[in-house]
Amino acid sequence: MLKINLIAVCLFTLCFVGCSQQFDSRSSGATSAQPVALETNNVVAEKTAGGQQISLEQTANAQNIPAVTERKVIRNANLALETNAPEEAGRKIAAIVEAKGGFVVNSETKASGANETTRTSVNVTVRVPAAQFDSALAEIRQAAERVSQEKVSGQDVTEEFIDLEARIRTQKALEAQFLEIMKGARSVADALEVQKQLAEVRGEIEKVEGRRKFLENQTSFSTITVTLNTPTVFAAASTGFGTQLWRAFGDGVDAALFVVLGLIRIFLALLPLLILFGIPIWLIVRHFRKKWRRAQIAQQIAQEEKS
Repeated sequence: MLKINLIAVCLFTLCFVGCSQQFDSRSSGATSAQPVALETNNVVAEKTAGGQQISLEQTANAQNIPAVTERKVIRNANLALETNAPEEAGRKIAAIVEAKGGFVVNSETKASGANETTRTSVNVTVRVPAAQFDSALAEIRQAAERVSQEKVSGQDVTEEFIDLEARIRTQKALEAQFLEIMKGARSVADALEVQKQLAEVRGEIEKVEGRRKFLENQTSFSTITVTLNTPTVFAAASTGFGTQLWRAFGDGVDAALFVVLGLIRIFLALLPLLILFGIPIWLIVRHFRKKWRRAQIAQQIAQEEKS
């Protein structure tokens, strides 16, 4: 009986050990299969018209771009300045900007009013390197006697710039993949299809690169718009009787001159019509008058002979 019990215990032990080893082997097999499954899921393949499978791992890695270390900010300023010599102040501003590595985009001079109330206005648009924006703005303020208005604005485009960089890298990776697919195209139809996709990708690359260059230009150079005006002159109002009488006489002279000039203009406007139609009509009337006079003279002579 004891021997039978020992044999049963040994058999149970052997069965337990075997089941444990089998369970461990299954567990290790499942563990080793997990990286394979993960690796399979991470490999993204795209089937083309030619039947080839191209991995887009390069496209996925293209999005792992380094972060932009500096901020991309578009800074602009608008100034309204008052000075007794706007044109000279405009030349000073141009010299300041050129000394800082910038340039003048536009310059325009206007004059309004008359006599002692004439007011000169100069509009200048300049662009300066972004690093010199604050110093250039300070020196431009000093070019005039008074700052009547000032507005400084800034637009952070760092996020958009990073997005454009990522899109460019992704599209270029797709372009490289399509070029590889083009090499393995087996028919003309496949080649034309790939060429169409490639043209769309390149068009997108040019569009995104154009936007990126625009942002780079706007962030590298800041725009400053300056309006230079002479101080407003208020003429003293004279209310004396003699002054009012003189002004009334001057207004009357101006009105008379206006009427005379109007008549002269009307005559000059009608002169071509008078020459074109008046001379022929005058000649016709003259001809009939002479004929009528001859008839009258002949009638008188006939009456005298009868008498």
